[in-house]
Parts: sequence; C-alpha cells; structure tokens
Amino acid sequence: MKFSELPLNNQVLEALDAMRFEECTPIQEQSIPVILEGRDLIAVAQTGTGKTAAYLLPVINQLSEGGYPEDAINCVIMAPTRELAQQIDQQMEGFAYFMPVSSVAVYGGNDGILFEQQKRGLTLGADVVIATPGRLISHLSLGYVDLSRVSFFILDEADRMLDMGFYDDIMQIVKFLPKERQTIMFSATMPVKIQQLANTILINPAEVKLAVSRPADKILQSAYVCYENQKLGIIRSLFADEVPDRVLIFGSKKLKVKEIAKALKAMKLNVGEMHSDLEQSQREDIMQRFKAGRVNILVATDIVARGIDIDDIRLVINYDVPNDNEDYVHRIGRTARANHDGVAITFVNEKEQTRFKQIEDFLEKTVYKIPVPADLGEAPEYKPRSSRSERDRKGKDRKGRGRGRERKKSSSK
Repeated sequence: MKFSELPLNNQVLEALDAMRFEECTPIQEQSIPVILEGRDLIAVAQTGTGKTAAYLLPVINQLSEGGYPEDAINCVIMAPTRELAQQIDQQMEGFAYFMPVSSVAVYGGNDGILFEQQKRGLTLGADVVIATPGRLISHLSLGYVDLSRVSFFILDEADRMLDMGFYDDIMQIVKFLPKERQTIMFSATMPVKIQQLANTILINPAEVKLAVSRPADKILQSAYVCYENQKLGIIRSLFADEVPDRVLIFGSKKLKVKEIAKALKAMKLNVGEMHSDLEQSQREDIMQRFKAGRVNILVATDIVARGIDIDDIRLVINYDVPNDNEDYVHRIGRTARANHDGVAITFVNEKEQTRFKQIEDFLEKTVYKIPVPADLGEAPEYKPRSSRSERDRKGKDRKGRGRGRERKKSSSK
C-alpha cells in the first residue's frame, strides 16, 4: 500500500514525498488508520519494521491539523535508552520539517547545558516530548513539567523497558497524565508482563501483531552441541588466534552474564557486560565503549537484543539457547546489518536440544553443527525430542493413513 492511500493530510504526504517514502510497511499500513481513529493500540512488531513512523506519522498528522493547546505538551513518547530516544527525535525532525510541530528529546547525560536545554523545551510546552523514563522523572520531580494536557502517550519497545526495570517509573509517569488520552504501545514480544501493563494503562485497545520474520539470509548460522562445562572452552578456542572487532554474547539471565564476563576477563579478553543490575548511566557508558571499539566483546541479557544500533557486529554467540523463536531472531539480527555479512553461533547443551529443535522447525532448516574441539572431550549427540508441531503432524499422518485403510476395507465389501 502507498502512503497516499492512507487518510493522512497533504502536509504529511508532502513531507513523505520529500523524503521519498512511498510504500508503507505492514505495521504502518495496519497501525496508522487505528491511531488516526483515536483508539488505544498495542502493536507487536520487530525492530526494523518501520514502527517509529507507524506512530509518529499519525500523531504529527493530528497535531498539524490544530485543535491542540500551543503552550502545552501534547504527546509523550517513552523510549528505553538514550540511543533510541535520539533516533526517534531524528525521525521526528525529518517528518515534521514542513509542519508547525515542535519536539524535545529528554535523556540522561552528564552535561548540565543539556539538562537546561531539556528544561527549556519542557517548560515552553514542546508538542512532542521523547524521553527515557529516568530523565523524565528527574524533570518531573523538580515541579516545572505539566503533563496534564497530554493527548498521546506512546511506549516504544515496551518489553525492553520492563526488562530494564522501568515498570515503576512508567507507572509513576502515568500518574501525571490525564485519564482522557490515547495510549499506544509498541513491543517486539508479548510476554505476560506486557499484557498486564497493557491491561493497566490501555482502554479497549486494538491489537496489531506481525508474524516474526525469519533471520536475514546473510547470517551464517551454526551451533555447537556440547555439555554446559564445555562452553567456555569453545569460546577460548574460537578466540585463540584472533578476536573479531565486535562480538555480542547473549546469556538468558543476568547471573549467567556476570559469570561469563568474569570468566572471559580471566582469559585476558577485553570484555564488557550489560544487564538490568547496571544503572542507566553505566549501560550508556559500556555501550559507547563498545561502539567506539574500546571493548571487543559485550556479554548481555536480551535487553540488548532489540534496539542496539551498531551496523558492524560480525559475530553473535548465544551462550544458551533463547527461550523462544522471537528472542532467537532478535538476538542474531544484531549481525549482518547494513549489507555486512555476519555469523551467529549457538551453544546447545543436552537440556536445550528440544528448544533448539523448535527454533530449527521455525527456521525450516537444519542449522549446521560444528564439531566440538577434540581437546575438550566427548560431546553429547544431538537427539532432541520431537517438537509439539512435529508430533501433531505425525499424528495427523497416522490418522490419515488409518482412514485410508478403512476406506480400502469398506470398498472391498
């Protein structure tokens, strides 16, 4: 579908034309009309599907048509990290270039001048405030921010915000908002805690859910079937000759991430760690060091799997098998970006084999299994139990064959 087929006003369409945006993505096609209707919305879509434009365009459309207070904050967009807030702000500037819609980005940093600039934007009543939870609360606590006339409240990467421990901050911010507002939530996944948040702050929302797409073909996927105590040895062998410039290693729990980082530091590797026990400023610092190449290897929980904007990560290692297909796609999708090639390796211990087989079923391919280095000892065989979908399929086949025999019997009578 073309943007011109959506009920957007001429100003917005002119801005899109100037930016050479013609075809809308599925998330934009499904979300924009719902938002323009004024309904609350919960949308589930991966990073890279065009979700930022899916909520910015209809909000800019409504604000540009007037009828909203000129001296008040009309829209609040929450983002989990400074980097994402900056990206949203850049897109906002591009889309609103031809329109009288103002915005301010509010995020953490040690710069006092930056804080004062944010304060000025908040007190003058910027139309759109794009903020990280902690920094917005810092401004709110000083008493000069009025959110009582906000018409649009948007949560971007809501699941990631909850992973990072921002639930209480979000609920605190909600207390400053009017009850009469339109609330829009975008999330890459839909775990129970996201459903609970949606039930708390959204009213009769429309739902848009895109199927998880498979990983890019440019990602070379492989796996080691091994025992848990062989995993560090495999990493040691992988990096024996050379460590790639940027490596992401994912662990499912923060305790596991801490253990891995500690072990790799003992190997004299240049390692950083990212998990929810770190303060926002610490997370931003380690991310900057990783981007700048001062840290080669970043060990992280899934809070990093979505939204990280680094184009030249060459290797992603899943230290353990992700909990579901979506997490697998998000993790390995950090590599092979911006026309680069990339490698994704998953370590599969004997207890994780069935879960990895479910991922292979989703991928509709068998992931190549690299032999464990001989000096690490014998490795387990890959003998996963059949996944549920495979069992269902076999069950249907058996029933079908049974019916065939019955038909043959009846026809012979």
